[in-house]
Amino acid sequence: QVQLVESGGGLVQAGGSLRLSCAASGYTFSTFSDYAMGWFRQAPGKEREFVTAISDNGGTDYADSVKGRFSVSRDNAKNTVYLQMNSLKPEDTAVYYCAARVGGRSWSEQMYDYWGQGTQVTVSS
Repeated sequence: QVQLVESGGGLVQAGGSLRLSCAASGYTFSTFSDYAMGWFRQAPGKEREFVTAISDNGGTDYADSVKGRFSVSRDNAKNTVYLQMNSLKPEDTAVYYCAARVGGRSWSEQMYDYWGQGTQVTVSS
């Protein structure tokens, strides 16, 4: 069973930056590098939405709302994926979740098999 633990959330002023981390463990028949990793977020009263995803080979996708401001990366040696968030806006306030799946990256949360517990990001105006 794969476990994902997010960290790095917090309170930041608009225009600021945060870096989220998602550490993975518990692989039995695979390695972290076999997994595509996604970041999703859920704001109060809204459905969870796609933010970004990174493939096992480093290919990435971004939601239009974060393109040019957010950057996803992974360190397979550390079993960790990162989300660098710059130029944060109040509308980025949400609980951020990382997710993992074997295979290619996906925009759809239904395609992911494993989820972290989430980390809160709050951007004040």
